[in-house]
Amino acid sequence: MIRVFKHYIPRSFLLLGLVEFCIFYASVYVAIDLRFTGYSIESEVIYGSLVYRAIVFAFVMQGSMTAMGLYWRNLREGMDWRFLLRLTTGFLIGYVLLSIAFYTFPDLMIGRGVLGIALLVSYAGILFARYIYNIISDPEVMKRRVLILGAGKKAHQLDSLRRKSDWHGFHLIGYIHIPGEHDLVDKSKILSTSQSLMGIVEEYEVDEIIVAIDDRRKRFPVDEILECKMSGVNILDVTTFFERQTGKIRLETLHPSEMIFSDGFKHPVLSSYSKRAFDILVSLFLLSLAWPIMILTALSILIESRGKGSVLYRQERVGKGGVTFDVLKFRSMKIDAEKDGKPQWAKKNDSRVTKNGRVIRLLRIDELPQLFNVLKGEMSFVGPRPERPQFVEQLSRVIPYYNLRHRVNPGITGWAQISYSYGSTDKDAIEKLQYDLYYIKNYSLLFDFVIIFQTAHTVLWGSGAR
Repeated sequence: MIRVFKHYIPRSFLLLGLVEFCIFYASVYVAIDLRFTGYSIESEVIYGSLVYRAIVFAFVMQGSMTAMGLYWRNLREGMDWRFLLRLTTGFLIGYVLLSIAFYTFPDLMIGRGVLGIALLVSYAGILFARYIYNIISDPEVMKRRVLILGAGKKAHQLDSLRRKSDWHGFHLIGYIHIPGEHDLVDKSKILSTSQSLMGIVEEYEVDEIIVAIDDRRKRFPVDEILECKMSGVNILDVTTFFERQTGKIRLETLHPSEMIFSDGFKHPVLSSYSKRAFDILVSLFLLSLAWPIMILTALSILIESRGKGSVLYRQERVGKGGVTFDVLKFRSMKIDAEKDGKPQWAKKNDSRVTKNGRVIRLLRIDELPQLFNVLKGEMSFVGPRPERPQFVEQLSRVIPYYNLRHRVNPGITGWAQISYSYGSTDKDAIEKLQYDLYYIKNYSLLFDFVIIFQTAHTVLWGSGAR
């Protein structure tokens, strides 16, 4: 994988993205040639320079595909009807966005005929590129050969990884027993050999060693690992491997010293100002687009409740530094949803949710008033989801590092929200915290853009909503 702005991206996905950007870019020129075949007039005379138009076309179309989750590394779909549905929807959204762009900025116009041909050409090109990608991506011969040093508790956590995407680009050679360590890994996966570590590396042509030793202070083979390192073998600790492959920081393998000496968890003043400016611009832009929807939503709530109760729902949440604030949402539950006064997690098929509420929750419309929280500086557009004080107090007692998520502003959307389905248990809270810590450690504006695009995919596909 390649690390871009602190975020790990599979090499194959990066290459695929570049190839498909070139397909979109080139399709504009192909469309121009096809549209004006037999004419002596040059396309530049009609449209002027095509470079900027082609770049805009490529960016918009690739952004639409990203919003459909077509660059999501955990996507399990192959070249089936679900992929075609995502691709077709992405192209339709791209067409709408390009039409708006052409209307707003006439200088970008390439003509309806050329646009139609470019969409058809690029659609065929993307299908061909994806077909080739599915054939050649991640073949066994191109995978990095990985050796796990250790077979105890930490190594067993690696063995529990089941998703194909968690081992993308790697072939597991096996585990190495460490003397004095209690093995928990399946014995058939432990290499039985009396060779030195360097000998095993040479015999199995190992490219990378993952250090998963339970107690490094007593059983860390410094000289052998250093020899492998100097021979060109990549050495990773188990925490970094988890982070790179799964997009989250595994709590079971995390130690305070790793957080202290890591290159992440930095929030320079310039980054803070740029994030604030980003929040304001995005919020104002979305409010300018969403105000008709917000008015209709408010009216539908009033009609369903026959004028009883408020349109907006205020609920106390914990923000940055543990300071509480009132989060704003469109009311999606009955007026007496918590008549006993006790906070409750939202449940699947929650009977407290109104008919109107089910729709606005599914489409995430109930979250739109939180844009005003963002403008007030109580929230960011992207960040950990704010929780109620009662739940924070409860979870902080049982989950280590839970309060670290309050080092940054909470967000309307976030890495945990798009990476993990809605949860209402302590186990779910642990999973989401692992994604939140990854976001806090690796924050960048590029990462925020990635999350926003993936949020669009989550909303359109309705995953995680309750």
